[in-house]
Amino acid sequence: MSVTATATATSAVEAASASLIELSHYVHSHPELGYEEFASSEAVAHAAEQAGFDVERGIASLPTAFRATLGSGTLHIVFCAEYDALPDVGHACGHNIIAASSLGAAIGLASVADELDLTVTLLGTPSEEGGGGKIDLINAGCFDGVHAAMMIHPWPDDRLEATCLAVDHFDATFRGKDAHASAAPWEGINALDALTISQVAIALLRQQLRPGDQVHGIVAEGGSAANIVPSLAIGRYMARSVSSERLGELRGRIDACFRAGAVATGARLQIEELGSAFSHMETDRDILAHYRIAAEALGRTFTLDDEGTPRPTISTDMANVSLVVPSIHPLLGIPTNGAVNHQPEFTAACITSDADRAVLDGALALARTAIGVAQDPVLRSRLVARR
Repeated sequence: MSVTATATATSAVEAASASLIELSHYVHSHPELGYEEFASSEAVAHAAEQAGFDVERGIASLPTAFRATLGSGTLHIVFCAEYDALPDVGHACGHNIIAASSLGAAIGLASVADELDLTVTLLGTPSEEGGGGKIDLINAGCFDGVHAAMMIHPWPDDRLEATCLAVDHFDATFRGKDAHASAAPWEGINALDALTISQVAIALLRQQLRPGDQVHGIVAEGGSAANIVPSLAIGRYMARSVSSERLGELRGRIDACFRAGAVATGARLQIEELGSAFSHMETDRDILAHYRIAAEALGRTFTLDDEGTPRPTISTDMANVSLVVPSIHPLLGIPTNGAVNHQPEFTAACITSDADRAVLDGALALARTAIGVAQDPVLRSRLVARR
């Protein structure tokens, strides 16, 4: 890796450090759900514009998606910025850190874009928490002509990668008939009973699921009063598996559980898919090797990976990107005092001084990874040749 290019990129990130941390704090304090990240996406896009990037807002007909580009070189590298939050717990997955670190990486790499013959893009990707904004961008052609895509994700430990399970999201809606629960319950069709039967069937199914198959959900709607036979019940569910093919098989078994509830009660069933299905991930090993070098130079260690500790299982629409563009999605450790992602304690951990350090480490690690990729003749040739 060129010492000069690395030093230049490092200086660019360090010069922007105060604004990057400020951006992370702003996004954290403005938690917005998927496809509604109006304040957060504009804050990131504006910061990229201030850094000299050419910014296109509202790409792929998504108001909170954007593309910020600098340079016109042969090798095109994308950093993905996420900024959506979770219901109730806000930024309990650290997307504020992701947004700021990806912007920092883009700023650092852009400082050597001419020297390394690069096109650098920061892609604002909405609704990772269920909707699948990156899949929308794939379908709109926003990853066409891209040679590599990268991002980091906050986690309690540094890990080179997670096991990314394929996942889909869906609502199972049962419609029955209202009735007085005491005076004439026989006149009703209990939609909540249908959902309850389905949940019991799914619970029994779990003992026969293969390793890597998962199903979990909540009752989103279960009636309005205890003395009214519920005519409407909605279960919001997720199913996961090790591949899209296995996920399809699993969904067949899960859907049968919901049909059983409908048959047993006489309620009508409608299953509605929510957003896009996420795929499994195929990490590019050569790019990941450069990430390890860059992260270790910053003092990060990967003891858990070296010891063979099982990878955490997650799902992300970055996995879909990995099937069309060589990609990495490493986990960047932050101290959490035992908390894990999607807990309110993790939300609090994403706004500490350690989290601020992670913003800068993430930016530097990604920028240096990209420099390593750009200066690796064999890898660069492979990436450019595929497009």
